[in-house]
Amino acid sequence: MSEQDTLARRFEEHRPHLRAVSYRMLGSLSEAEDAVQEAWLRLSRSDVSAVANLGGWLTTVVGRVCLDMLRSRTARREDPLYDQDGSFRLPDPVVTGLAGIDPESEVLVADSVGIALLVVLETLSPAERLAFVLHDLFAVPFDEIAPVLGRTAASTRQLASRARRRVEGAAPAPDPDLARTREVVDAFLTAARGGDLDALVDLLDPDVVARSDGGALRPSSIRRGATDVASNAIIFARFAAAAVPVLVNGVPGALALAEGKPVSLMAFTVRGGRIVALDILADPQRLAMLDLGPALDADLG
Repeated sequence: MSEQDTLARRFEEHRPHLRAVSYRMLGSLSEAEDAVQEAWLRLSRSDVSAVANLGGWLTTVVGRVCLDMLRSRTARREDPLYDQDGSFRLPDPVVTGLAGIDPESEVLVADSVGIALLVVLETLSPAERLAFVLHDLFAVPFDEIAPVLGRTAASTRQLASRARRRVEGAAPAPDPDLARTREVVDAFLTAARGGDLDALVDLLDPDVVARSDGGALRPSSIRRGATDVASNAIIFARFAAAAVPVLVNGVPGALALAEGKPVSLMAFTVRGGRIVALDILADPQRLAMLDLGPALDADLG
């Protein structure tokens, strides 16, 4: 086996981890793949014979690549949460079936990286996002993150602390009990199908946020408050009527189908037995690109 082949094999061992880092940094599955590929190109052009921890080296490299990509978004005056026409754009979901999440997807969405958390990460500055993701989610020491940002370790620590406060304030950790979460999701869908406004309000946190990404062909929206969200859920009860259970980023969600094709994907964040966030992907183009996979095929019958 050649030296390059050996290097490629070692890189592949780290690929799932690098995809997980990139996905949290970028909120885009395709851009995450691009970042990982760029990390491989940089590795293949580097002399790493003296690198003791290749995984750590690759993590900082892919972090730097993602940082450059995020800064490029900012330089183009793009708000990652909004398309050029101002419509809301959700981060890419990872959809799997109830039969179980495959090992690669499990690495990708581990540690409760739900859609609601990714939405909040999109609101951070590129430097804040890097400091928070690498340190808080992947335990990279600040003195290793600081050179990537061109800052001191103390300044990097402050960035991560500021980002952490924003994340904790806007994206509370979901309940770890997935069975209980599924019960809440099922109760919500049942109430929506039956037009039971009172039941819906009881299932929603008073400060619930519902975000809908309809793409270019459908209006996007952000709604707040239990009554407003519940009323809107009844209006669009047809989606609930056609919904089947799936996992969205490892958490119970629902996929609405029409003639076997996805028309709406609902991601729920449940805390304390109530829904605190509801994120809906209704963009036909992005739904058509979802990789439902063989496990999901089994769930859909």
